[in-house]
Amino acid sequence: MPDNLSPAAAPWFELPDHALLALEGPDSTAFAHAQFANDVAALAAGHWQWNAWLTPKGRVIALFALLKRAEDRLLLLLPDADPATMQEQLQRFVFRRKVQVFRPPGLQVSAAFSAPVSAAGARIGLAGDAIELDYGDGSEARSLRIAATAEAPAGTTGIDRWRASDLRHGLPRLGAAQREQWTPQQLSLERLNAFSVKKGCYPGQEIVARTHFLGKAKRGLALFQANAVVAPGTDISDGQQVLGKVLCVAEGTGGAVLLAVLPSDRGNATLRAQERVLGELPLMDGLQR
Repeated sequence: MPDNLSPAAAPWFELPDHALLALEGPDSTAFAHAQFANDVAALAAGHWQWNAWLTPKGRVIALFALLKRAEDRLLLLLPDADPATMQEQLQRFVFRRKVQVFRPPGLQVSAAFSAPVSAAGARIGLAGDAIELDYGDGSEARSLRIAATAEAPAGTTGIDRWRASDLRHGLPRLGAAQREQWTPQQLSLERLNAFSVKKGCYPGQEIVARTHFLGKAKRGLALFQANAVVAPGTDISDGQQVLGKVLCVAEGTGGAVLLAVLPSDRGNATLRAQERVLGELPLMDGLQR
């Protein structure tokens, strides 16, 4: 089946593990720029970027798509994160800034393996009343929509395939147990252009900048396939010692694909998780924005 299907040709399915959080008000951009790891001020209106919120120690709390609909209207698309918890945590830092942090009511997130109608790369598109994002990589077309009504779900097959594609492109899907555990460099977020080392201060900025400029990122993401699902958090061993951990997993036909955090200089030894041999795969490019 060709990848460049028209939007009507590919079935749409809801992404129930994706949530939304809105920032609105005159200080929205300034607030987000000060809190998040990427350069929100430099992002043009009508465009989106990958971004992250970090602890003061530089650990990733949440990884998300940030949509700048206008200078005073931002939308955070949160895969796997709890929007209520993040809303409460962000609200603590508003102080006197003129910004409202809220969960927009009545919106759903859906996706399809088809080309977007008008979105392209980092440019946000519109498809009728829906906000549209281009998740394609030039070889596989993927579209995501945010709308008041979701398209008809296509079952879990589409969801599993979408998650697997995220992982193959090096987009970490952080479950609750994996939050506040890893730095942006350990998650290889530079592949997504998801953080900045040139902008001003933000939580965790000192750790991120020091790691970048001193070249001390000794761990990063690696992609593997296994013949069965392996639980996130599982140790990965070379038979002699534990080298790292499974970060996230996507189930597929005949097995699973998984992202792991491992040393960059781990060598060529056969790796195992839960006694299952892991076959390494190359990470795909094309999802950076």
